[in-house]
Amino acid sequence: MGDFWVFGYGSLMWKPGFAHVETTHARLHGYRRALCVRSYVHRGTPERPGLVLGLDRGGSCLGMAFRVPGELEDEVVAYLRERELVTHVYLERRLGVRLADGRKVEALTYIVDRDHVQYAGALSVEDAAMAVRGSVGKSGRNEDYVHSTLEHMRKMDIRDHWMEAVAAAVDQG
Repeated sequence: MGDFWVFGYGSLMWKPGFAHVETTHARLHGYRRALCVRSYVHRGTPERPGLVLGLDRGGSCLGMAFRVPGELEDEVVAYLRERELVTHVYLERRLGVRLADGRKVEALTYIVDRDHVQYAGALSVEDAAMAVRGSVGKSGRNEDYVHSTLEHMRKMDIRDHWMEAVAAAVDQG
């Protein structure tokens, strides 16, 4: 069993939680990072849902890829399923990504299920900011989630102009 890759686009980038032997920037084409998942518990409530990240169709996404030793595949996949598939708003996929050095590899990742009740759709900057502003769940304020995400991404030299625009609109609120 050979090594395999995992692609992260949100907290998985800076807090993978699994053993790996290589980490590099990677780009996934055909999907974009978006605040497209309604959060009813961690960053909002059923009455006032917040938004968290998902990979939605369209565009591309710069994230991080992790090379995992093949002998750890069962353990790492089980961990990721427990972490990412709590409400089944994400679908597990193996998709092609381009690593920073130009290599193309297949990577395990999680995309949003557009048929799931938590899918918020493709929101405008203003609509996303309105949903984020004032939403609070058991893990804290939704605004803090957005700002923390961007701060971590900046430290990793990853920019996301749409997310930055949402954060600016939240602050102008």
